[in-house]
Formats: sequence, structure tokens, C-alpha cells
Amino acid sequence: MVDGFASANRFLPPLTSPTPALPTLPALRQHGALPDGLLYQPQWLLAIISPFTYPLAAAVSPRDTMAPPGQSPFVTAFTTPSSLPLSRPSASLSLRRCSLVPTSLTHAAGGVRRASPVAVPRMVAAPPAAERAWTPQSWRTMPIKQTPTYPDQTEVEAVEKRLRGGVPLVFSGETDRLTSALARASRGEAFVLQGGDCAESFDEFAKYGGKNIADTFTLLIQMSIVLMYSIGPVVKIGRMAGQFAKPRSSAVERAKNAALSLPSYRGDMINGEAFEESARVPDPERMWTAFVQSTATMNLLRTQASGGALDLNRIQDINLKFVKGTAAGSRFSEYVRNVSGALRFMNSCGVPVDSPAVTTAEFYVSHEALLLPYEESLCRPGAHDSSKVYATSGHFLWLGDRTRQVDGAHVEFLRGIANPIGIKCGPTLDPAELLELLAILNPDNTPGRITLITRMGAGKIAEGLPPLIRAVESAGAVVTWVCDPMHGNTESSPSGYKTRPFTNVLEEVRGFLEVHKKMGSIAGGLHLELTGQDVTECVGGMQELSHDDLASRYESTCDPRLNASQALELAFLVAETVGGACYIPS
Repeated sequence: MVDGFASANRFLPPLTSPTPALPTLPALRQHGALPDGLLYQPQWLLAIISPFTYPLAAAVSPRDTMAPPGQSPFVTAFTTPSSLPLSRPSASLSLRRCSLVPTSLTHAAGGVRRASPVAVPRMVAAPPAAERAWTPQSWRTMPIKQTPTYPDQTEVEAVEKRLRGGVPLVFSGETDRLTSALARASRGEAFVLQGGDCAESFDEFAKYGGKNIADTFTLLIQMSIVLMYSIGPVVKIGRMAGQFAKPRSSAVERAKNAALSLPSYRGDMINGEAFEESARVPDPERMWTAFVQSTATMNLLRTQASGGALDLNRIQDINLKFVKGTAAGSRFSEYVRNVSGALRFMNSCGVPVDSPAVTTAEFYVSHEALLLPYEESLCRPGAHDSSKVYATSGHFLWLGDRTRQVDGAHVEFLRGIANPIGIKCGPTLDPAELLELLAILNPDNTPGRITLITRMGAGKIAEGLPPLIRAVESAGAVVTWVCDPMHGNTESSPSGYKTRPFTNVLEEVRGFLEVHKKMGSIAGGLHLELTGQDVTECVGGMQELSHDDLASRYESTCDPRLNASQALELAFLVAETVGGACYIPS
């Protein structure tokens, strides 16, 4: 069966798990297991035993079930495989924090837990999510944030119907390959490079005729060549072909003179950027326009990736024109000479240099799963396994920092699709909440399924990241760690533009790498907002863009992006830090 030509109403079988007899919270507190005030959700708790005891899973319900006299109440509260002996934990190793744990001993205590090609522990999801049947529509019964209110629901339904009849933008086999690639990155066998626009634009696409897409794609390939040369295989993912909607911190925004306030601009898929009342009314027809532009983008990307334009035998042609005259462009030219020499040597030795690995580029697309009517309408059953449902709007979808409520609609939608998914992890994310999200979104602890995209800010990464790493590794969860150094480093320039200092972006990346090095965990990649255009939106870098330069070519409709020179410079500096084979003079 081919993706997209089957009914969109096919859905996954119910996700169920047995619920053991469980003690009440007062009962656990009476036995010293839980301190008062621990839980932020009073009804359900995922508890973790110290990693130095058997990792057994528990969920606490309102029922009052107590252990027999003389037996630890924890033992009766946990479900454990029959092959494991029931051992009473030491009183000093009681339940200490809200979390989730694996239900097997595949990951022994001590050392850094990493993905294994054999059995991985199952993560125990908190009821009621684990007991709820999932369908592509089940999110509609849940509370939702960051969603528009359309004036005419019948128009929304008409657009959804058209989208359900459309062809998929991506296919299940491609999506599964990305999951496998991300699993390799979680083990340190590959490095993720994810980048593109903050928000895609209808006007920019029309203005450049798709050249902006081709240039950003070429930039990502240049960056991946730099990283591959020093680090190893690179998983290339674009923020493209769907990144049209943006969450906002406020539902309204004011004019500069504060005389008028209007609904916030939420991305071209939802409403218009112009500060006019008519433009800010959510229009469902924009979903269809976004789908059509995404289809054109995918056609262009597939042609670029497989049509020979990125053949490494012609690597000297893989360079953006305006970058050639910059310091980063000159440094890239050295890479071109080195790679070309290596290919000539291989050819002289009789090693084929015309294989697809050299002449083509495997490339994936991604976006934030924000506008759920659009995402639901593009759900399709898998080509080879129709019991799985894929979001064919993109290979990789992520959960935003503002929509990661465990009982919310966005988590509900993402838990059922078969795509690999990301979770944005900001400084307000509590480790217990993160582990509950992992239990809901990846109960089977599938390698490559979850990518954690940290976005702390340069001054917060050293303090904010370690607790998340400790919690994830104590639980034995398999994740891919990726750094987003953009969103935590946005500031206002004296001229009124939003900008990001290149030094702060670099500082957060280096902080991310340093934390993982100290903790023995794996830094798996980068998530960047960038463009292949010669824009002036972020200050600093080798071009030494100042605040006064921002007005010369500031084109972003939302947040500032690294231009091609700055992005390529960052790739060199990361490769130097991680691989040790790059050097850029200061």
C-alpha cells in the first residue's frame, strides 16, 4: 500500500498496559517514600528508585493498597518481569523524585547509559495516557494551546478535506530511515545538523522563486561536509517544507506607538504579517497554500539531493557565490582541495567514487507540530505496516517549549505517530516533567524516536542541562541530544531589531559540548535557524556585523537567522571543538 492513497482514518491499535495494585500518596509518604509537595500532578506519579537498586516501575493511584507488615510498600507497588528477583530496597534508597524508569535490568547501574542494539528497557507511561486509545483525531478531546480561533469552522473542515485527499509530502520508508539515523547519533555514530528558516514565508518563496530554498540546502551541505571531514557521518535535516507556524509569547501585539493592538502574527500558515486587522484574522485557506508551497519545496529538494548537483566529485561547485569572498568561504575552499585530493586518491586505488554515497545527499525535512488540523489531515498509514500512522507533513516533527503540556493536545497527537519526534527543552523544563513526556511519547524506549533539543541560553546551559542529563540517564531512556543555541539568545538591538549575537550562539554550543564531555554523555548535533541568503540579522561573526548593519538586509518575518557566512563559520568552530581537525584564525 502506498502512503497517502489509503484512508486517513486508519489508526493505531489502543495503547494499553496493565495497572498494578497501587498505594496512595499518603501511604507512601507515611513510609518515608515521598516528601510533601513533590508532585506537580496530584493524581498520577511516575516514581524512580535510586539507580543503585533494581529499576522497577510504579504508578500511584487514588486507591489505598498497603504492603503486608514487614514488607517494603515499594515492592507491592511495582511491576517487574518474572525473571527478576524481588529485592527489598534499602530504606536509604527510597523514592526520591518524580520520574520514569525502565522495567528491565538491561541498563545496569553506574556509568553512562547508552543505546544498545539489543533489548532496551521499556519506559512506563503514566496513566491515563497509556490506557487511552489513540487516533489521529484524539487530540481534539484534549486542552490545547497556541492554536488559532477561526471565524468559520466550515471553511476549516473544507480545507481539511482537501488535505486528506492530497498526496503525502514524505513517505514512511524515508521516515523510518531517519529514525535509524537518529539512533546512530544517540550512540555517537553520527552527528545531526538541522537548520533552516525560523518561519517559512509565502512572500520570500515568491520573491526568490525557490532560490532561497536551494541556497539554504547548499549551505547545509557545505556545513555537513565540514562536519563530516572532522567528525564523521552527518544526518542532514532541514527546517523546511512545513515550518510555517510559530508559537507566540503573547496573543496580541501592539503597534510601536502603542495606539493599536492586534492578534499576534502566528506564521503564514495561520495569518498575515501586515499590521492590519484584516491580515491578522486566521484564514484556513493558508493551510492549503502552505501545503502547495511545501510540495514545491520537496520537489526542489529531491532534485537537488539526487540530481547530481551535490556530487562530491564536483565539490568545487558547492559554494555559495557571496560566501566565496569571506574568510569562511576561503577556509571552505581548503576543504574542497582536501576532499578532491582524497577522491582522486581513492579513484587511483580503484575505489569507486561514483557511488550514491558520493554523488547524492540523503536529506530530511522537519517542522514544529503546531497547527494540528493540518498535521492530522496529512496522517497516512505506513506503506509496509498499515497499523502504524505517519505524519506525512514532514519526516521529523518537534514539540515546542510552549506546547509540551503532558495532558495537552500536542503531546496527545505526537504520542501516536510513527515519526521520530523532538522535544524542545528550555530552562523551565523540570526533569520530572521531561521523564513523564518520555514515558508518554516513547513507552517502548525506541532508539531514534526521541531527540531532545535543548534551548537554554548561553548563560544558563551549564546549570540547566546537567539535571536533565542525569534524569534521563538514571531512567535509562535512549535519546539523541541536540543543541538549539538560537532561541535562548535573542535580544533587542538599540535600533529596535531582534537579533542574536554570534558570540552568544557559539558560547551556548561550546557549553553544550562541554557539559556532555564532563558527564560522559553524547552531544548528538545542532539545531539552527539559518539561511543561505546574505542577510544581516545576527550581529558578529567574521563579517563583524554591527547593530548598525541590521537595517541593510533584515528579511526575517519572525526571529533572526545566521547568514551563510556565519553558519559556515559556526560549522568550522564546532568541527574544531569536536573533531580537532579544523582551525579558524581568530
